[in-house]
Amino acid sequence: MKTNNTRQDILNSLKDQYQNIPVPEEAKARLLEGIHQAKAEMEGQSKPAAENTLHPDSLILRQTRKAKVRMMLKRTGAAAAAAVAVITILANSSPTVAMAMENIPVIGAIAQVVTFRTYESQEGKFQANVEIPEISSPDESSETIAANQDIEAYASQLIEQYEAELKASSGEGNYSLESTWDVVFENDKYVSIRIRTTQIMASGAESVKIFNVDKKTGETVSLKKLLNNDSGLLTAVSDNIKEQMRAQMAADESVVYFLDSEIPDSDFTGLTGEESYYFNQEGQLVIVFDEYQVAPGYMGAVEFTIPESVSGKLAE
Repeated sequence: MKTNNTRQDILNSLKDQYQNIPVPEEAKARLLEGIHQAKAEMEGQSKPAAENTLHPDSLILRQTRKAKVRMMLKRTGAAAAAAVAVITILANSSPTVAMAMENIPVIGAIAQVVTFRTYESQEGKFQANVEIPEISSPDESSETIAANQDIEAYASQLIEQYEAELKASSGEGNYSLESTWDVVFENDKYVSIRIRTTQIMASGAESVKIFNVDKKTGETVSLKKLLNNDSGLLTAVSDNIKEQMRAQMAADESVVYFLDSEIPDSDFTGLTGEESYYFNQEGQLVIVFDEYQVAPGYMGAVEFTIPESVSGKLAE
């Protein structure tokens, strides 16, 4: 069939391209294994309709492979990082190649944002698990991407604080640090990496830090920069947040924000331009506040979606 011949050609081309690029031997063996497996599965298909049908077992298999990716990255950070550029280029070359790459075990699901390394510690009742993401690019070294340095610096602060507490208490007492990440938004212009951190000592505290990265420059874009340092626009967004706070408190007495209170010095007065933000799937600006920042602890980290009538179309 013509479709199968085309896929056969692509698989052969994929194999040839791989063999001409130096990568770690362990990664090479796994990549070739995936190519042979994908080839065998495609040759075994007899009906075109089956090509677009995902059996439940296939979904489970795909999820299992993605889980293996995380484990592989933790064990072989340097080796996996060396293969990122090669696999990213090939996976994005065509939908058919991307489908074939899904069949590559362990390293097949490496994306442009990966867990570069994981800091782990366990001493007495002190424990820490900090995942540190990294943006990869086929065009330049990850070390030259400015946002990676910002992310590393943020993770280092969390780790340094943990280690300082550990040293000061000689491992006595309780301290738990858990920091994970996910890509909360991505389009042709931006990629937003959200880092969720929970610190538990006498009580717990949740914080959210989002790195919004300009794909053209590789730089982190602050809220202030996103709004072009327009103080009027920053004030308009702040006022909209206040309106939402008041509306929520009026509708539900269990909702409380630090606004219009009897302690005005602690009230939310407006944005500084350094707050975390991201875009939702509709492209709307979402402002994120840490626990205790604008509300009591029981409210957790809170978010406010800003209508485009106020902010304009910032994600485009």
